[in-house]
Amino acid sequence: MTNRRTEILEELKSVVSGKTLDALIPPLIFIVTNSILGLRPAIALAMGTALLLSLIRLFRRQPLKYALGGLGGVALASAFALFAGRAENYFIPKILGSAFMVLLSLVSLIAGKPLAAWTSHLSRAWPIDWYWRRDVRPAYREVTWLWTGLFVMRLAIQVLLYLRGSAAQLAWANLLLGTPVTLGVLVVSYLYGQKRLNQLGGPGVREFTEGASPPWEGQTRGF
Repeated sequence: MTNRRTEILEELKSVVSGKTLDALIPPLIFIVTNSILGLRPAIALAMGTALLLSLIRLFRRQPLKYALGGLGGVALASAFALFAGRAENYFIPKILGSAFMVLLSLVSLIAGKPLAAWTSHLSRAWPIDWYWRRDVRPAYREVTWLWTGLFVMRLAIQVLLYLRGSAAQLAWANLLLGTPVTLGVLVVSYLYGQKRLNQLGGPGVREFTEGASPPWEGQTRGF
């Protein structure tokens, strides 16, 4: 149990240590400032915070993509809000992002190349052909359905709150349905995926690349 807990924590570390602060802090500052001082000061403070976080990342020599990505995201959101003069428009990029993820997940499932498999391949560099085996792919397809459910739920809530014109509720919904829910879904995905791979009885990645003959040990770590 201890080894499995350590394994899961290691798997989640990259998610938490990436651009988490860049995604959480500017929207919070925006919505609090907007409720007190109005839209333009809120945009100015959100942009200033994003710029400060980017400079801190550059000073610490962290990946440039996080520094520029966080700043670019806040700039785009601020442009939407400023152009229409509506605070809730700040969250349009997140709504569009949710819609894109729903579409991407569904297309990947229809094409028989589930999104969870591509995500794992890009992050782990495991051979792509391993994912498409009949005794491996079902695990990634089922996890992708789980992700699709999350994306659809998030999009529905975002659209509903946007149509209501509730910027504050939209901000909190984005925060709660962002990192916290994502981490929970990733834990469930990892545990379920590992169990499902074991049930399917396919080879592990190392066994696949070495051309090992069955019976296989299977993939004992990672998903």
